Amino acid sequence: MDREDWNRRYAGRELVWTAAANRFLVAEVESLRPGRALDIACGEGRNAVWLAERGWTVDAVDFSEVALDKARSLADTRRVKVNWTAGDLESWRPEERAYDLVIVFYLQLSWPAMRMAIRDAASAVAPGGTFLLVGHDRTNLDRGHGGPKSPDVLYTPDQIAAELEGLEVIDASRRDRPVDTDDGTATAIDCLVRAVRPA
Repeated sequence: MDREDWNRRYAGRELVWTAAANRFLVAEVESLRPGRALDIACGEGRNAVWLAERGWTVDAVDFSEVALDKARSLADTRRVKVNWTAGDLESWRPEERAYDLVIVFYLQLSWPAMRMAIRDAASAVAPGGTFLLVGHDRTNLDRGHGGPKSPDVLYTPDQIAAELEGLEVIDASRRDRPVDTDDGTATAIDCLVRAVRPA
């Protein structure tokens, strides 16, 4: 999907997803001491806002202006400040070794572009900082619920971990995520990779 596809998807008053932070973000980050954070492909801003509420200084980037407008509104409603940036990850680059936390959640790019985005995200992690990625795992296409139907934008934990030069991988695994449907609870399969840059 390109920028205009996402702008159309995010159009409308209601949030496409939810205002609540992603469950994996909460589980993996809640115990970290707040510092400077970067949310790459932030969408409607729910994770960036959650971090800001917990004392993080947050920069967030997305290429959908419509999503960023909704993110600003969410931040205003929750009375927190986030530095929002409109940027295309194929040309935008983060500041190197500047962030105590870098998150990449459900980014959907073809593998060559994804590989570059992951390398850029990893380069932004400061010494002692954490990198956290969550996305639709490749196995979700055949064995899980929902998510993209194109294998070109799906990946595995090992694929992501292999791109994190200079970082120490703490966890690279598949995680089941329950999804409520009209027919009951289904299971989506996500990829989770957590890494740190040695201090």
